[in-house]
Amino acid sequence: MTEDNQKEKLKQHFARRVTTQARVVLDTWQKVKESADQAEILHRDLSSATEKLVRYAQRFEMEKHAAAGEQLLSILQRWPPGSPLSGDVQDDMQSAIDQLSQCTLRRTDQDLEEAPRTYLRTPVYVALCEMEMAHRLIKQLEFFGFRAAAFEDAETLIDACSRHKPETILVDVNFGNAPLTGIATVEALQERHDTPIPIVFMSDEDGSIETRLRASRCGGEEFFYPSVDPGQLIEKIESYTHGNTVEPYRVLVLDDSRAQAKFMENVLTRAGMKAHIITDPMQIIRALDEFSPEIIVLDMYMPGCTGMEIARVIRQQDRLHSVPIIYLSAEDDVTKQLHAMSLGGDDFLTKPIDPKHLIATIHNRGRRARSLLALMIRDSLTGLFNHTHTLHLLDQEIVKAKQKDQPLCFAMLDIDYFKKINDTYGHPIGDRVLRSLSMFLKQRLRKTDHIGRYGGEEFALILPGTRESDAKNVINEIRERFSELLQPAGANEFSVTFSCGIASWSGDSAQALCERADRALYEAKRLGRNTVVSASI
Repeated sequence: MTEDNQKEKLKQHFARRVTTQARVVLDTWQKVKESADQAEILHRDLSSATEKLVRYAQRFEMEKHAAAGEQLLSILQRWPPGSPLSGDVQDDMQSAIDQLSQCTLRRTDQDLEEAPRTYLRTPVYVALCEMEMAHRLIKQLEFFGFRAAAFEDAETLIDACSRHKPETILVDVNFGNAPLTGIATVEALQERHDTPIPIVFMSDEDGSIETRLRASRCGGEEFFYPSVDPGQLIEKIESYTHGNTVEPYRVLVLDDSRAQAKFMENVLTRAGMKAHIITDPMQIIRALDEFSPEIIVLDMYMPGCTGMEIARVIRQQDRLHSVPIIYLSAEDDVTKQLHAMSLGGDDFLTKPIDPKHLIATIHNRGRRARSLLALMIRDSLTGLFNHTHTLHLLDQEIVKAKQKDQPLCFAMLDIDYFKKINDTYGHPIGDRVLRSLSMFLKQRLRKTDHIGRYGGEEFALILPGTRESDAKNVINEIRERFSELLQPAGANEFSVTFSCGIASWSGDSAQALCERADRALYEAKRLGRNTVVSASI
């Protein structure tokens, strides 16, 4: 390799480092906009990421990136840590972010007519034999907030994965237009990553057990044969992306030994869990009410009472029947261990506690408990909260709004002409429309908002801390964007709209609030559908 070639390769390496850091800044800014409750932490992360970007860009003489980063740092000085983000600062930040986005475009994107969008998510890569199908799918993915890219050959796909690890890859088993070359490509790129990339395979020609086994062994999470339409693929891609980040488990630990309790707290925190530690058994009721644990860890023998007695008290509360209880003890008598579990426990760990065993047990029990809870409170088709739990959440939010003197809005959505969709395209397509809207809502509303399937084609939204005018603006924007989405139905495509009624809480009951939103929804239907109407008190 000549000296000039070495310099060029080194230059490209540095350029990738700067571009990667720029994308960290872009992603952090998206988190700032979507997580106002974590503004202080994210302010620090954004400042740190931007300072690093400026250092890299100046060191590697990438002037545009350096200028965009310096502009961001200048604007950040107008946003004091710990204070809310003002509208003026947010607008100026967004302008600087847009400028940085332009710097990070690939050469193939430089001819875009519109400003690039910034995305919270890392990319989804699409490697299909039919580029028309790939671009059609990408267009659909972008409607759902994904950042996606299509590839025509294995070399560029592997190179892209080495520069920026994707969230997931959709690939045809014959990508490269030869039998099983898609699987071979995935096998090659998986070897370059410490943790495997989730892969969704599809094929029109080969659904044999041999092919499916090979696909599974190299990270294939799904295998579609014959191929399916974009709607189904997007639903699967959504399930394997970081947009579905699992919330940390909330673990309550009761142990009378302060040293043991501190050890447990450190182990759980390092594992990314939320730990609440108490050393006095008499504080258990208060801790249960305030912390609402998903998993409870109890010491077996404590002064004044036993873990088995505490477990019996816990099980006397209906809402805690399904919360896993794990005993901790030096007791190694299996008969006594089984007796303890018969009195309300689910598992038994012997002291001294092995941290790996503890974390594995909590993960296993927590995953099972969450699955059972989801069956009780979520709609099986859409994954949204069911009717009963939605009303329960509304009652809770009304109490919070009253305590904090904050606004609260409740909205009811109804898909327009849904019966006609079912009659024309069939119930499976109708179900896909319901899932499509549910995914659309989840991706465009805050984590603090609650979304429920109220019944049939009707949805309910609970928007805490939201004024009626803001709720109307947000839902109108969602309505307009959703109406632009083309729903696939075999060789056909069609668009769907919805109507919405919004009611702002004014001190009335949950039932009265629902009734006002329902009347507003009826008025939206009467006015011709595809509109949002606010309730009159």
